[in-house]
Amino acid sequence: MDRIYRVKQGMGGRYAVERDGNLFWLQGDIFGSYQPGDEIPAGTPLKYLAPVQPSIVVCIGLNYRDHAAEMNKRLPDEPLVFLKPATTVIGPDEAIRLPGWAGRIEHEAEMAVVIGKRASQVAAADAMDYILGVTCLCDVTARELQVKDVQYSRAKGFDTFAPLGPCIAVGLDPSALEIEGWVNGERRHHSNTRELIFPVPYLVEHVSRFMTLQPGDVITTGTPSGVGALVPGDRMMVKLEGVGTLSNPCL
Repeated sequence: MDRIYRVKQGMGGRYAVERDGNLFWLQGDIFGSYQPGDEIPAGTPLKYLAPVQPSIVVCIGLNYRDHAAEMNKRLPDEPLVFLKPATTVIGPDEAIRLPGWAGRIEHEAEMAVVIGKRASQVAAADAMDYILGVTCLCDVTARELQVKDVQYSRAKGFDTFAPLGPCIAVGLDPSALEIEGWVNGERRHHSNTRELIFPVPYLVEHVSRFMTLQPGDVITTGTPSGVGALVPGDRMMVKLEGVGTLSNPCL
């Protein structure tokens, strides 16, 4: 299994790949063919960016039974889809900016899948061929605005409301991974992706029926129970088995 990171260099980013515990500069195209290049010496100071810059983040709501229960909502008959703009995406250790006027802001720890090639009208049986890998995402939500607006665009769409990373795990089966969300060292979320109501292949099929997905686009898979408030000074962490830990401060 590879882990692909995007490392800040100058005004942009450069890809690196972790393989067998060692980190190498990546040669090639993550959406085509690639291989490890020069090894990066251990201890080299690196700043990691969001591993991709998606054109859009496609989110799935109420995809864990326990989360539907805590929100007092019935289980959906089909995936509940909403969108986050590209401007919500930030990388590891970048600050989640909490708008003081928007009321209660909550965290939602999630597994996300990164699309690896153009996907339109994809059958569930073929869906994994269109996925580059999986990563962590925090679906930050202005909960009072979500209730007020009914639809989710404003509540979910603030700048910085989609921390993503720290890497893309390539070759990892997304069907049974432990997922956790932590705030200031306190565990808030704890579940396993085997509890998803709609599994990843079904989500790719469902979304690609009405939307063409481009390489680097992201589909989130919903949050387990445990959503709670974020306030300035908090540090939010999402931990996903096989991927690692995404950590972001709140301002």
